[in-house]
Parts: sequence; structure tokens; C-alpha cells
Amino acid sequence: MSSLQVISLASIVAGHKHKIGITWLLVAVENLLMALLPLFIGYSIDSLMAGQYHDVLILAGVVTALVLVAVARRIYDTRTYGEIRIQVGMDTDSRLRERPVTTRSARLNMSRELVDFLENELPPLLTAIIQLLVTLTVLASFSSWLALNAAIAGLLMLAIYGLFHRTFTRLNARLNNQTERQVSVLSALTSSALQTHLRKLKNREVKLSDTEAALYGLIFMVLFGFVLGNLLLTTQLETPSAGQLFAVVTYSLEFVEAALLLPITLQTLSRLTDIRERLNAQ
Repeated sequence: MSSLQVISLASIVAGHKHKIGITWLLVAVENLLMALLPLFIGYSIDSLMAGQYHDVLILAGVVTALVLVAVARRIYDTRTYGEIRIQVGMDTDSRLRERPVTTRSARLNMSRELVDFLENELPPLLTAIIQLLVTLTVLASFSSWLALNAAIAGLLMLAIYGLFHRTFTRLNARLNNQTERQVSVLSALTSSALQTHLRKLKNREVKLSDTEAALYGLIFMVLFGFVLGNLLLTTQLETPSAGQLFAVVTYSLEFVEAALLLPITLQTLSRLTDIRERLNAQ
């Protein structure tokens, strides 16, 4: 990635597509195995109740593979993204060479957030997407109504986030503006200026947190309705086995867990949109 190229999530991925591709492959395999665990546990329950152990051995193999992939990914990720941070930092500084030191310092730190997102927050997002897709598939295998209930909940969550997106973008821009003033405030060498700066940072972070809390509350209400709906729909299944009941309940709860990751990730993307614009400003 050259210093003249736009610095963004897309350009970072394109400039390191092979390395990042390996991490995404490992993430996909890890989370697919993780998502399938409740199904294999359900099969194992039914097998054990029938006095058989074949499905238990399969479950043990899946868990072993999951552990090996998870460990390998974390070892590989740390080294790969560490090198990418160095390259992105150098590219960022080259673009901002004519800017004041205060701006360069703040935006150099911001540039690391792009790589941090790829390493720390994109895997949970992929986890959530894979979990949601597997959940829809498994629930549909038991009843189309269970899957439809999950799909409706997912669409409602996206609609709710859409109402908050502009607010998140505006609040993140204000927080970044204040962050860029930090070096000049420290240069003033007055405790009153620093206290004012820190208080402004706190106020902006509080407003962001309050907005996140409101979004989280609305989405949680949607998910609570989804779980209650699936519990009622489960009672309509024809003579479900213990393993099937376990799988339906577990996948419904995992749908909730995965869905709650989405608003957090989408809020981060709103912040990164503002950061990308700052890094590429002329």
C-alpha cells in the first residue's frame, strides 16, 4: 500500500489480501465448528439415551479440531496484524507530513484502530454472521416458523440500528475532534486546560455510551420477544426428542448472543468512517 493510496479498511485488506485471507479462513473454520457444537451435543444426548457412543466420539473430534484451529489462528493473527500496523502507520505519516504534530500524533493512533478492527472486532462480526446463518438453517430444519421468527428479529434489529447510524457518526466525529486537540493541550502546560480537555472527552464518551445503551435496550427487547416466540413455537413440534429441544433452545440463545454483537460492531464502523475521512484529508 503506497503513501498516495487512500487509507481505508478496503485498501488495507487489498494490500495484504493473502495474509488477511488466511486469518479469515481460520476464523470461518473456527466459528463454523463452534456454531455446530450444539447440534452435535444434541445428537450425542439422543445417542447416549439410546445406549450408543458413536455421536459422542464425533463430538470429541469436533471439539479437538476447534481447539487446534482457535490456537493456531491467535498465534498467526498477532504476528500478521502487528506487521500490518507498522505499514499503515508509515503510510499515514507520509500522507500527513505537512500537518501539525498534534494532528499527526492523533491520527497515527487513529490509523491503528483500522487494523485493530480487522484483528479484534471483525472476527466476532464473522462469528455473529456465521452463527446467525447456522441458526437459521438449523431452526428451519425443525420448523420454518422458528427460522421465520429469527429472520424477522434480525430485520427489526437492522432497522433499529439504521435509526441510530447518523447519531453515532456525529458523536464519533466530535470525540475525534477533541482527541486531536490533546497534544496542543498538553503543550500548554496548564492543569486547568488539561482538566477542561479531559472533561470534554468524558462528556463525549458519555453521550456515545448513552446512545449505545438506548440502542442495546431496544434490540434486547426485540430479542426477548424472539426467544419467547421460539419457546412457544417449540411446544408445537411433533414429539420432539430431548436432543432436539436442547438444540432449539441453545440455538435460540446463541442467536441472541450473536445478534447483540452486531450493534457494537456497526457503531465501531461508524467511528472508522470518520477516521478514514481524517486520514485521507488533504
